[in-house]
Amino acid sequence: MKVSLISIPVRDQEKALRFYTEKLGFLKKKDEPVGGGNRWLTLVSKEWQDGPEILLEPAPNHFEPSKVYQDALMRAGIPWTQFDVKDVDTYYERLSSLGVEFSVTPTETGSFKIAIFNDTCGNNIQLVEQL
Repeated sequence: MKVSLISIPVRDQEKALRFYTEKLGFLKKKDEPVGGGNRWLTLVSKEWQDGPEILLEPAPNHFEPSKVYQDALMRAGIPWTQFDVKDVDTYYERLSSLGVEFSVTPTETGSFKIAIFNDTCGNNIQLVEQL
């Protein structure tokens, strides 16, 4: 068994696509219409193009419990998911210069360094560096 896809709920797939590709550097892998103006829209890491895909899932627009859960995580400051990086400080500096807002600046927590940013699509995302 292996993970091949993770979903990140977004309220505007086009806005999310721009943020995740232009600011975070992911690559678009699949973009197929699924009806109702929604798309099967997946991204992959530039460094691991055959790795797991991120599905930009429009669930909050169509399933109220998804929206409630997403809102609750955001208010509590809890990340929806995390991305591993080699150097949190470098990512923090680069993303900050692009206008990405961080609620947690690079912080060491035991054998990890983390930072948390707002993806502008309803989610907190955590960057993690293993020290």
